[in-house]
Amino acid sequence: MKSALFVDFDNVYSGLRRLDPACADRFARQPAQWMEWLIGSLKLPDYTAEGAKRRVLVRRCYLNPQAYQRFRPSFNLAGFEIVDCPALTSEGKTSTDIHMVLDIVELLQHEAKYDEFIVFSADADFTPVLRKLRRWDRRTTVLAIGFPSAAYRASADLLIDQDDFVRNALGNEDDAEVRPAPPEPKASPPEAAESAFRLMRQTVAESQVPVPLSRLASLILSKIDGMDASSWAGFGSFRGLLESKSVLPLEVCWEGGGYVRDPNRHTASAPTGRQTGVDRDTLSHAATNLVRSEVAKARQPIQCGTLANLIIQRHPQLAADWNGKGTLRKFAESLDVLPVVFDWSVSGGLASDPARATPVQQSQEDWGDARRLYSAAKMIHEVTGTPLLSPTKYQALFGFIEADSVAHPFHLMETGKRVRDLCKAAGTPISRSDITYVLRGLLFRGHSFDDGPNDVAILGSRLVENVKSLCLREQMELDEVTVAAIESWLGGSPS
Repeated sequence: MKSALFVDFDNVYSGLRRLDPACADRFARQPAQWMEWLIGSLKLPDYTAEGAKRRVLVRRCYLNPQAYQRFRPSFNLAGFEIVDCPALTSEGKTSTDIHMVLDIVELLQHEAKYDEFIVFSADADFTPVLRKLRRWDRRTTVLAIGFPSAAYRASADLLIDQDDFVRNALGNEDDAEVRPAPPEPKASPPEAAESAFRLMRQTVAESQVPVPLSRLASLILSKIDGMDASSWAGFGSFRGLLESKSVLPLEVCWEGGGYVRDPNRHTASAPTGRQTGVDRDTLSHAATNLVRSEVAKARQPIQCGTLANLIIQRHPQLAADWNGKGTLRKFAESLDVLPVVFDWSVSGGLASDPARATPVQQSQEDWGDARRLYSAAKMIHEVTGTPLLSPTKYQALFGFIEADSVAHPFHLMETGKRVRDLCKAAGTPISRSDITYVLRGLLFRGHSFDDGPNDVAILGSRLVENVKSLCLREQMELDEVTVAAIESWLGGSPS
């Protein structure tokens, strides 16, 4: 697949700096590293030809030389054409967007017929050009750091998850000094993956016989914090995780049920035979019944990661390659689970039965005396993506963020992990993605956790301002009643 990449450097760099200056520096100084991830690991947009591989034939970086000249050599070394876009106004406004649009339209009609246009920018001004590309039957992939508008997100065929980009493309290392990285070696796997490899080696060392892959997968899911069967630490599948690095001197066999062994201690097991068509049909039928059953008894839509863990626990032989489908999403979409539907627009995916009214009713009951705010909060959640947590949970979350800020320096990922654990320990579980959304919203509103203050009232008022600005951006009318509802919901103020 022939691709063209357009990087709005100022937009991406400034967005990353608000979240984590170290990540922004890695983005600016190590483009060769994240380009390797983009080409080799990022999934392709939907409706791409079977077996296609991404070839980025055009790489253009649009950069303000007055502010970011120091990063120019890194992009030169990574094979980028650099388009200088100096400030044209006293406010620092550049001509990046018009340069990018003109170049995209020019390449749209190029004889090479580019299949995919990749845009790195959160600027919603690119929405019309994305729609034009779609009309011309081109695939569009977008990286938007921050809170891209709903129209912009909907106009892209593939929206790169910014957490995935930060974690896997930029890496999690906390080096004090960041230098341009050579092509080899590749970035280390995430912490959860490293823990999985340690557990595998320990399990094989303690076993007198080869360890079945199904048992190993179940152990990893049950014992490694942060590991789930929907993503396998960003590698997509259990097999992708195990093949992400060398496991020598151990030997992995994928024949039949598969196993891991130490050649110095274990005799190779005879393959138990490949799964037959009947076996695959039986497993698919069992997974279908499990999905329907879990959704039917759930009070709210279920995270697909949770479903994946349940399926693997019941049918561990699916861990290797999801019944030949490779990923959870492809496997789930192959199942006839109606009336259950999957929503992949939410990070990680959700499974629900649209015909059931009970999740909404029960969610309202969970809000207690604040049920009068639920309808307005749900509408704002659907428009902006603001987590649909009860006012009580928001106040608790702000309290845990304040407590963490007193004990630890702020770091988006690490703070998110610690706050998630505090919430869980207090019996008020809040997902890591919801916590990250709130922390991001505060950062993009200009809040500095290092400078403070970080008390509950300040955090609540700043999140209120962020949500109000997101509503206005999405052209949602904010009357006095709606504003009062937002302040009561997120800020804890009486209405």
